[in-house]
Amino acid sequence: MSRNGVLELEIRNVVKNFGGLQALKGVSLTIRGSQLVGLIGPNGAGKTTLTNIITGLLKPTSGEVWFNGERIDTLRPYHIARRGIGRTFQVTRAFRRMTVLENMLTPGIVKHPYMSRAELEKKAMEIMKFLTIDHLRFERAGSLSGGQQKLLELARLLMLDPDLIILDEPFAGVHPKLQRTIYNYIKRVREQGKAIILISHDMESIFTLSERLVVLNFGEIIADGPPEEVKNDPAVIEAYLGRDEEEEEDLRQAY
Repeated sequence: MSRNGVLELEIRNVVKNFGGLQALKGVSLTIRGSQLVGLIGPNGAGKTTLTNIITGLLKPTSGEVWFNGERIDTLRPYHIARRGIGRTFQVTRAFRRMTVLENMLTPGIVKHPYMSRAELEKKAMEIMKFLTIDHLRFERAGSLSGGQQKLLELARLLMLDPDLIILDEPFAGVHPKLQRTIYNYIKRVREQGKAIILISHDMESIFTLSERLVVLNFGEIIADGPPEEVKNDPAVIEAYLGRDEEEEEDLRQAY
């Protein structure tokens, strides 16, 4: 947490170029306190690039990222994770040859090096039970279904106990029953006073869960505010028209 005890992420005029392509064009954004912020935009808008910069996988061409009063865009990803920012990936990245329990212990050892194995296993079992995957603890991660791997990734994230959580397409390819489990996960995290950035093409979930929506288009923020206001913003509607018919229809159904 910051010195005053309130979580704060500040993105200051971030630009990211890939050769002649400018993926982000001076993005500025502040998240303060335990907000649940939905981040949406057409394909290619810059959502993943921004996420990768926040978590240290990419360095900005210019601009700065600050977290709880410290500049972090110069740090390595594992240093950023230790400072309290955790994320999931759109494509799950479990250690496929390791068991589910071993996957859980790996981030636990990094975050809590002085905890005994018994203590780590107890913590892991509590999290897995909550996410309904405790019965899979001795299965190899590579044998899990896509939805179960999503839950495993969320479980590993909880082992890190981050203050800010970035969820990248957590509902993609997930059975409706497992989606409800993920909803409960998000609710639990919110109750703990943590901040969440939720990236999703599932418009129903975004509008239901988010208290604030940020819309990216061509690397720029074109809207930022309450969901009811954002979804009626002409610039947002125009951004989706002619881009992705499925996304456009989802946006219309959210009205």
